[in-house]
Amino acid sequence: MLSEEERQELDKEIKHYEFDRAACIEGLKILQRHRGGWISDESIKDLAEYLNMSPEQVDNVATFYNLIYRKPVGRNVILLCDSISCWVLGYENVLNNLQERLGIGLGETTEDGEFTLLPMACLGACERAPAMMIGEQLYHNLTPEKLDQILEGYKSSQPVTGAVGESNGKTTQ
Repeated sequence: MLSEEERQELDKEIKHYEFDRAACIEGLKILQRHRGGWISDESIKDLAEYLNMSPEQVDNVATFYNLIYRKPVGRNVILLCDSISCWVLGYENVLNNLQERLGIGLGETTEDGEFTLLPMACLGACERAPAMMIGEQLYHNLTPEKLDQILEGYKSSQPVTGAVGESNGKTTQ
């Protein structure tokens, strides 16, 4: 069942569209934000009912859109770009360093629930590869030293910005 806050946010989004179901992706994002960072089967059913869609239709959207998570993820999801530019400029080194530091592989979550490591086809930062994103923060020109600095910042709940980051498309260097 949707909370009142979820309903209000959904209603605000629905107003932007001619048809309620067109707000499906935004609805999934809203529920994911309110429900622990992932979309359960119950969330699928709740949104389907609200948007007058079948649960299968909502699940099809959820499984197509790569930033909707259908199983629990860590508090910080690391999206590691595996595009050709990142591969050429050090993806494997970054991946190996992340796996070593976090003790997990791609698609896994650390035991403390802090990080989930996922591949991402492209982050649009080819000119500054290799790159990764945590939340809305983009990190580029990654090196082992930068990874240490970035991960420590998240463990202390103060994400690193500045010389290694970028947010909302605006360079912070």
